[in-house]
Formats: sequence, structure tokens, C-alpha cells
Amino acid sequence: MIVGKIDNGIVIDHIPAGKGMELFTDLKLDKLDCHVVLIKNADSKKHAKKDIIKVNETLDLNYDILGFIDPNITVNIIKNGEVIEKVCPTVPEVLVNLIFCKNPRCITTTEQELPHEFRLTDRENGIYRCIYCETKAESV
Repeated sequence: MIVGKIDNGIVIDHIPAGKGMELFTDLKLDKLDCHVVLIKNADSKKHAKKDIIKVNETLDLNYDILGFIDPNITVNIIKNGEVIEKVCPTVPEVLVNLIFCKNPRCITTTEQELPHEFRLTDRENGIYRCIYCETKAESV
């Protein structure tokens, strides 16, 4: 398979296999009016398989969602066909309106103007909990 070279844009690499489509949707890449390529189950030296997203346009990414999905994801910023910067997202301390509380008794269910806010409570295991009801966040 041949995927064209990117002159100016980004490459989101080392996405855990199977998470590429979810990330594609979460980042709203389907709304872009440019070339976007999602490669699923590509061979990886570090892991058996990985997903890759290539976007032929420079855009602002939400690094919090990338860090939440997997802090090992890398983002390569490409300018004039060359990688000018490699960004590694960190695990965010707080997630606001990126994931939503599934607890039907949570105040965010009835008070819909409240932000869905989750705080990192266990860095080692990547566990986030709702600040209102302490419900554990489900992974993306």
C-alpha cells in the first residue's frame, strides 16, 4: 500500500491498534476538508500492531484526549516534507467534556449545563473519576 507524502501537516503515530477510528472521531477529523488517512493494524517494532493517522493540513490537536488514550502516542509536525517537531502528549490531570459520566444518578445527568469533569486519581493505572460522584471513567 502506498500513502502519499505529506508536505505540511501532522502524523499521529503509535496509536494502539484498534483505537485509530475512535481517535479519528474524537478529534473530529471527519469534518476536515483535506486529505486524511487512517491506517489500521500497521506493523510496529515496539508493539505487534499500531494505528496511524496522517492529516495533510496543520491543525490544533487536543493533546489531552491523546494522552488519555495512550501517552505513548506521538505527533509529528511536518513542514516542507520534513518533521520539524515531535510531540509526546502527557497524561492529563483533568479532563473536561472529553468523556462523560455514565452514572444515571450523577448531577451532570439532571444539570446539563455542568461540565463533565474527571480528575486523574491513579496515574499508574490511568484511572479517572468524576468530580461530582466519583464514578470511574470508562476508557475511550
